[in-house]
Parts: sequence; structure tokens; C-alpha cells
Amino acid sequence: MAERSTAAVDVADNSGDEPLTAKADQSTSDGVAQMRNRETDGDESPGAGGTEHPGKASPPELHSDHKLARRYRLEECLTRLDGFSSWRAVDEKLRRAVGVHVLPSDHPRARSVLAAARSSALLGDPRFVQVLDAVEENDLVYVVHEWLPDATELTTLLASGPLEAHDAYQMVTHVSQAMAAAHREGLSHLRLNPGTVLRTSSGQWRIRGLAVNAALRGISSDTPQRTDTEALGALLYAALTQRWPYDEDAFGLSGLPKGVGLIAPDQVRAGVHRGLSELSMRALANNGATASRHETPCTTPEELAKAVGEMPRIRPPEPAFTAPPEYQRTTYQQGTYGRPSGHPGMTQPVAAPPAPLQSRTGKALKWVVSALLIAALGLGSWQLAEALMDQGDKSNNTHPTQTTDGNDKNSGKPKPATPIKIQGAQEYVASGDPQAPDDVAKTYDGDRSTFWRTKRYNEGPKLAPYKPGVGIVYNLGSAQQISTASIGLRYGGDHTTVHLYATDSLTPSTGVDGMKEIGTATTTGTSLTVKAAKSVKTQYVLLWITDVPEAPSDGYSGAGYKQAITDVMFTS
Repeated sequence: MAERSTAAVDVADNSGDEPLTAKADQSTSDGVAQMRNRETDGDESPGAGGTEHPGKASPPELHSDHKLARRYRLEECLTRLDGFSSWRAVDEKLRRAVGVHVLPSDHPRARSVLAAARSSALLGDPRFVQVLDAVEENDLVYVVHEWLPDATELTTLLASGPLEAHDAYQMVTHVSQAMAAAHREGLSHLRLNPGTVLRTSSGQWRIRGLAVNAALRGISSDTPQRTDTEALGALLYAALTQRWPYDEDAFGLSGLPKGVGLIAPDQVRAGVHRGLSELSMRALANNGATASRHETPCTTPEELAKAVGEMPRIRPPEPAFTAPPEYQRTTYQQGTYGRPSGHPGMTQPVAAPPAPLQSRTGKALKWVVSALLIAALGLGSWQLAEALMDQGDKSNNTHPTQTTDGNDKNSGKPKPATPIKIQGAQEYVASGDPQAPDDVAKTYDGDRSTFWRTKRYNEGPKLAPYKPGVGIVYNLGSAQQISTASIGLRYGGDHTTVHLYATDSLTPSTGVDGMKEIGTATTTGTSLTVKAAKSVKTQYVLLWITDVPEAPSDGYSGAGYKQAITDVMFTS
């Protein structure tokens, strides 16, 4: 049950059905105000895109341990509403948790849900929770998508207080850019709220329910870009103030006082970043009348993302330095056991200790110690002189005796490193598309001007969640003892991390988690040496890159997080 807040399933949260902009601005030029009053739990108006009425299609009789497609085993029902249900399930084929929406195939919204799920899956943007499967089978329609146990809803994050300015800036940057990309492909969300925005343990922001959540509810809009932009403004407003920007309570947040109207975040709470405050108002106020400086309102996610990009970048706060506690003098003194203690709160006088070795016995002790030191110095000098004389006698011996022990002769010399010739290589693809499989041989052709390169990624240095990593498997011809690997890189910067794994073939039968790690290293330069941390003998070595630096545009790809390998050499 603890994972329920982190799942990619919760489309039927009743707290998420408060209108995004109800009563904030009853008169708009594009019909957004009409949309504000349509999104309700129990009674959707015909104009909301769902002409059907709740209860027409009965939910399927499903239970825990029921299997869909002999693969997806249902574990826990999270919501059951309006003819559909949402479950936490297990994909027994890939052994991973997934989320599943299920509804009868004769449900009035079944066609639109299938279409929305398939369109969302085609987008393939890692900033969205991915749709994994959309199937109609045995009188059921079900949509399978990612489950993120390490992610936390924005609702949960705001329960402890508003976000720091840097975190709010990162959230609106990533979410607005993601929604702009979705709208360029003709996809909208229409149910963006703090329950559909997640932050993973690595700090990435993800959006769940693109197109599907609205299709399940029968929600549509004549102005989808305006609707999603206004929702983005509400998310930023909530992140800055821990308040919902209208006079209704929603998503566990208190609304604004009745009759106050829509006021800027920096008027709701002290210390709010002014630039972010104005940005939220530009997205929320459709006619721009309530923006602090009367800037042009943002009416599309693309305009909002551009406005965020034009802001000065907000740096993360400096880590707070905690001073060590002051030294506390103990009140214990020798001989105080059994004495009555003073009154609580009163400072007990501490007697100053006597000066060391000031008594007659102390003076005698100092003379004894001094005499012993003088004697020790004299004895040491005599032994040193005797050793030097013995050394001189040995040097005059013209026929010294030598011990010829072959085992001891070279025991202190390190063995020279022996290069291992690479017999072949193949790119290893853990998930998604390959990088540059035709260029793998360029990493061991002896020419530093040729290389194999990764694709360009928008975020970094860590490749996750785009990919767990990228790499190449090398065939060394026979089982070899690997001591080091020298790797030439095309791009420097912060930072590149490389791991070496022993594997069983050019096409490994297990994932990286099932391989034995040889060693790992990180660099900010253009060369890297990975030393073996364990003694491993193997014929096949996986060079696995998990972190890449930010690099400029170079004619091969645009600016972004990427890396290229120019040459690789293994030694035993």
C-alpha cells in the first residue's frame, strides 16, 4: 500500500476532480471557463466529451491473481470507478511491476482509451510514464504502463511544505518542455495536477496519464493547449505556495480565501521567487490582467517553456555547513564521589589543577628523565659508529659471497603489462534503440581520429532514465586475465563513468545485473584507465557507460549529454 502514491496508476483520485480554474476567471475568450466546470466525478456534462452516463457499462469481475494475456497478474485494485478499474500488477514474463487500466470492450470509452494509449506509446518520450501495451482481448480492453516504485507524487512532496525555488524551477522547466513536445505530436493531457507529476529518486520529473487519463474519464477540450498551460501554471503556483490557486481545496492543498480572487504567489507567501511568481500568473491568467508586470500571457506549453528558458537560471541552494558543537567541559572531579551536588542550574566551581611537576618529587623526576635521555643518546651514537665501521670492512672484501636464488632475484620487480589483442566486438543494447552499431570496430582500429559515439541526450550526466547505460562487448579470443583497460574519449567535461563486466558471449544471456564487475572509473578528461578491482579471467568484456558529459554541437549531433570512444586497449 505504501507504493500507491508512487505508482503510475492513480487516475481516479477524487481529490483530482476539482476544476482547475473554477471561479478564477468566469469570462474567457476561448472557452476555457466552460471547461472548468465540466470535470466532475459523478456527473459529466454532455459537452465534456463523454456523452455516456456513468454506470452504463458494468466493471469486469476481476480479482487479485487474475491473469491478463497469461502474463499480467493483477495484485491490488487501486481504483474502481465508472466502469473501469486500475490495478497494480506484475509482468511475469519480464518480472517487473506494472500498472494496468481495465474496462469492458463494450464500454462507451473503450475505443477512445485504446486510441489514446497507442498514440501515447508512439511518442516514446522518457519524460512521460510509458505505455507498454494496449490490448483488446476476451471482451476486455486493458492498458499496461510503467510502475515507478521509486517516484514520489508532487502531492506528497507538497504535504511537507512548498518546494525550494530551484526545485520549482526544475519542475516547471521539465514538465513544460515535455508537454510542449507532446502537443507538437498532437497529444494533450487535460488532467495535469499534483497527482500526475512525479519526481524519481534520481531527481527526474515524470508525467503520467498522457491522453489516457482524460480518455478514461471522457474529458475533451476545444482548446487543449490552453487547458494544459493553465494546469502547468496551477502546478507552479502550488509548488511555490503550498496552496491551490482557486477558492476550492484540492489535492490535499488549501484553496485561496473566498472572494480574494487570483493573487500572485509572492503575495500569498513571503520569500517566493518573483520571477517564478510572475511566470505562474502568466500561465494562469488567460488575459494577462493579473500578471505582476502585465507581460504577454502564456497560452501554450511551448510559450511557457520558452518563457522559462528566458529566465535567469536558478541555482540550487548552497549546502548548509553545520558547525561542530562546542567542547563541553566535564564537571566530574576526582574525589567528588559521595559529595552533595549543588542546586540544579547552578554552576559548580572547578578548582584549577596545580602546575605540573612543581613539587620536590616532581623536580627529582625531571632530573632522572633527563639523565636517561642523555644515556640513550650516547648508546645510540656508539651503535651507529660501530655499524658504519662494519660497512667499511665489507666494502674492502674483494670476493664477496653471493646467493644466487632465482626465486628471489626478480621477486620485487612488477611483471610488465601485456597488451591483449581484440578479436571482435559488438554493441550491447540493454533497452531501446542501438547507438552506432556499425562503428564499433573503430574503437580498436588503432586510429584515434575514428570513433564510436552515443546518441545525444537532453539530461545528464547519468543516462537513466533514458537508458540504464550503453556499451560494447569485446571478444579477446580466449579467456584472459584483465588487469587494466585504457580508453580514449572524444569529449571531456563533467563527467564520464565507465564499468567493465565479464560476460559470457558477444550477445550476453543475462543483463548487466547478472554479470561480474571487473572495475569502474570516472573522469572529466578525454582518457580513462579502469583497473581491475577483482581477479577475473574472461574471454568477453562489456565496456558499459552509465554517465556522459555535456558537450557542444560538433557536426555529428547537437549540444547535449553524449560521449564517443576513440580507442580501447586491454592489458593483462
